[in-house]
Amino acid sequence: MSDALVHHRHADGVSTITLDSPHNRNALSAQLLAELNTAIDAAEAADARAIVVRHEGPAFCAGADLKERRSGPPDSGPMVRVLERLMDTPRPTIAAVNGAVRAGGIGLMASCDLIVVSNAIDFALTEVRIGVAPAIISVPILRRVPAGKITAAMLTGERFSAADALAMGLVTHVSDDVAETVDRLIEGILAGAPRAVAATKRMLHHVPTLDRDAGFTEMRELSEAIFGGPDAAEGMAAFVEKRLPSWNPASQR
Repeated sequence: MSDALVHHRHADGVSTITLDSPHNRNALSAQLLAELNTAIDAAEAADARAIVVRHEGPAFCAGADLKERRSGPPDSGPMVRVLERLMDTPRPTIAAVNGAVRAGGIGLMASCDLIVVSNAIDFALTEVRIGVAPAIISVPILRRVPAGKITAAMLTGERFSAADALAMGLVTHVSDDVAETVDRLIEGILAGAPRAVAATKRMLHHVPTLDRDAGFTEMRELSEAIFGGPDAAEGMAAFVEKRLPSWNPASQR
């Protein structure tokens, strides 16, 4: 469809989701969010090994579509669903960011596991300057960033740089060549066993919520299950035999 705002492409085990609404800086309109959810459906149906969220135009995402939000009752459900799905899918998600990011766009970006940004871009949480708060997006953001490190940005709406975002933990990579860095990360993900990668993503999100004893109990069970499974047998055999492992392409779910 020529008027589609989001495109999905699947190739070589990787689903690429592209935001393509440059006329409004990829603002989070109802149409864009609906199509973004549909694109995630397509990535899941394709059993993607990784999902990349990228953009066309000079901005990754300008946040909420304010013209649209003024004309009707607020409904944040589709936005919450997108953020939850990017966080919860067993597939590693990568944000590839070559343009400015504002407000809700930072929440979209922060919901991805790996965030690769150009060193030339900047960010701003501008909600307070239009009389609202960065409420929903605080959930993924504050799971990445200690509150004290992002307090000034949230309270003032001031711009901050890619280097600042890296220092506070909001992004994982700052690069002169975003596409090259994303390709390198994908290569690493595809080198791992799909189920092991999925288990590691779950672990990264889940273990910090556990107390020490519960953490050791659950992770001992996970470790023993994985070490006793077919992927570990293949991986260790490949290591001993000095060859690349051949992973069973079973679903990561």
